[in-house]
Amino acid sequence: MIDIEQKLSGLYRSWCGREPVSVVKLAGSGSYRSYYRIQGFEGSVVGVHNGDVHENTAFIAFTNQFRKDGLPVPEVLANDPGNCIYILSDLGNTTLYQLLTEKRTIEDNFPVEILEIYKKAINWLPVFQLNAGQNLDYSLCHPRAVFDRQSMMWDLNYFKYYFLKLAKIPFDEQALENDFSALCDLLTGDDPDFFLYRDFQSRNIMIINGEPWFIDYQGGRKGALQYDVASLLMDAKADIPMPVRSELLDYYLDKLENVYPVNREKFLKTYDGFALIRILQALGAYGFRGYYESKPHFLQSIPFALRNLRYLRENQKIGFGLHALMSVIDKMIEKPEFYNKMPEKSTLTVNIFSFSYKKEIPPDDSGNGGGFVFDCRALPNPGRFDEFKQITGKDQPVIDFLKKESSVDDFLKNTCSLVEQSVNAYIDRGFEHLMVSFGCTGGQHRSVYCAEELAKYLKNRNISLTIKHIQQESISTLSH
Repeated sequence: MIDIEQKLSGLYRSWCGREPVSVVKLAGSGSYRSYYRIQGFEGSVVGVHNGDVHENTAFIAFTNQFRKDGLPVPEVLANDPGNCIYILSDLGNTTLYQLLTEKRTIEDNFPVEILEIYKKAINWLPVFQLNAGQNLDYSLCHPRAVFDRQSMMWDLNYFKYYFLKLAKIPFDEQALENDFSALCDLLTGDDPDFFLYRDFQSRNIMIINGEPWFIDYQGGRKGALQYDVASLLMDAKADIPMPVRSELLDYYLDKLENVYPVNREKFLKTYDGFALIRILQALGAYGFRGYYESKPHFLQSIPFALRNLRYLRENQKIGFGLHALMSVIDKMIEKPEFYNKMPEKSTLTVNIFSFSYKKEIPPDDSGNGGGFVFDCRALPNPGRFDEFKQITGKDQPVIDFLKKESSVDDFLKNTCSLVEQSVNAYIDRGFEHLMVSFGCTGGQHRSVYCAEELAKYLKNRNISLTIKHIQQESISTLSH
């Protein structure tokens, strides 16, 4: 194991008194933090390594306070500040964004069940902003305790240097700087005495049994109420339809009014300005990760962010006399190259099999020598019960039986994480085939179920999937 994994294993051992069964690195995100799923005999937890000591200190303190205040956030189980690592309770794999992409179809662009989950998340936002925010030690905030003029100028210059310059958008430096200053003058007039989550968006909301749980608030500080709800509703790739955004904004204001005497007219007067500054900050991040760090998948979000800017611009939601900034935005939303950022379809095909160990492990016809083989025989066996003998792991009674078993859930968390790690590496390296096989005694229940669950987990990736249940003589192909 590499050094970080060894340190996390040691922290896990000191916390629970036993060695972990496995430590598996999870797929990367938009930060420099690295996450690991640590599997033990009693279940799984999540290990985190982050070299930014200030961020770690804020996150640990905020998390402990939020839990005291009853907010749905992970529990800090162990902390080793000297090695910049800590261990959290495991909130699973499903983010609100993943759930949205799974449920969304062309016919139903924003399903009712997703709308209800967004409302559940919004129910918690005033609690973060008002109740829990009053108990935090803001001296721990990093890099500033308040989202003030200085913070806004940092975000706007981040956009200027990492998006405009790298994307080669021409602008008048002094005129644009003057407009940035004017925009900050407008937005700093709002009361900043609330907790500002800073990154309140669909990838930072985990879903467990239909309920939202919240992560990644280490950048939180004091700020205005408008920023976080704008972050959620203007979340680029979530691409929430505009009528739904209006409905959710009204819903938020209704909930806020129950606990705080908000002036709606005053709130809405600057809401679009906060939406604008959030979009520009996000574009800076896409430029930094995509252009500067050469991570092209971040560029895929640019067209969605520009669509949001176009809406604000064409519906006269922004302007404020900011002629240089509006000129830049007009150039951005009309530049055709930005709308061609979706990469060509990956050439990677993931072949998923279920099989019976009484027969043989499936051969790899691609000529690559095989891939993952996972043994499901240690999992609870539906085949021992008469009511399941004539059906398979694709049938609902078997699915219900296996879903209620925590050992099956832990098994799938680890296998899905391992496979996802290889999928990411294979795409980056231009590989064309990955084979994953699940075996059980008869190739009928557990292996079939696990193969189907992995396919669901990977289905929104930019890959092709094939599923073959060898003992069931069933083949299906999914392309994305």
